[in-house]
Amino acid sequence: MGIKKTVSVLGLGRMGTALATALAGDGYDVTVWNRTPKTVPGTKTVTTPEEAFESDVVVTCLPTYEVQQPLLSKTIKTLVNLTSGTPEQARATAEWAKTNGVEYVDGVIMAVPQQIGTKQARILFSGNENHHVLQAFGEPVHLGEDAGLAALYDLALLGIMWSTFGGFLQAQALIQTAGIMPDQFTPLATDWLATVGTFLPEMGEQTHSKQYETDVSALDINVEGLRLLTEANEEQGLDTAVPRALHDLFQRAQRNGHGAHSIASVIEEIRK
Repeated sequence: MGIKKTVSVLGLGRMGTALATALAGDGYDVTVWNRTPKTVPGTKTVTTPEEAFESDVVVTCLPTYEVQQPLLSKTIKTLVNLTSGTPEQARATAEWAKTNGVEYVDGVIMAVPQQIGTKQARILFSGNENHHVLQAFGEPVHLGEDAGLAALYDLALLGIMWSTFGGFLQAQALIQTAGIMPDQFTPLATDWLATVGTFLPEMGEQTHSKQYETDVSALDINVEGLRLLTEANEEQGLDTAVPRALHDLFQRAQRNGHGAHSIASVIEEIRK
């Protein structure tokens, strides 16, 4: 394979430390920098970002783009940006890189720090199609040349996760008002989520074709179900923000002529 390139990691929170550790374990010559000096076994610590920019590749894993932006320099050769942000922030950084002759890769990490360096870690990336350092972190998945795609996918997937967690916690709060323990309810919840997941391919296609006819479960039925869910939570003295928000969204679609259509038709309200 020859001599591996030198790599610097900027940002040594839990994730940045895991990235640096994975690179060192994969045989890279790794330099690390953090605003508050930290050390990572098997790596060299430097006190300024400028020293880190001497490496062939600079990996950033910083809290925000606002923290990252002042640190960037045209002396960077290749920037692998793993700082979380919006698609437009990624595109703006890609434009900065192009203007300054810096090779640019934008990526997001779909994993927790403990999974870095294993096949469980999926690294979604856009921009440059093939970058070797990502292999050290997990399974790289290239999404396209548009630098904003990785952030777009990241936030879309996390939105599903957060919505699922919110719904699950609401359900636990509701079920526990009857003294039911989590271990009694959670197996049913996981089985139910697996069943619900089988509907996603058809629903996704309907959002593209805008053909919302259904013989399964019309929006009218679901609006009524969400009304009952909201009422039940209220009766039990629970916060109703989550079910009420869904009820209001679904009801708007119903009022705009989608009552007999599938749940997928709600996307027309979201698009507005």
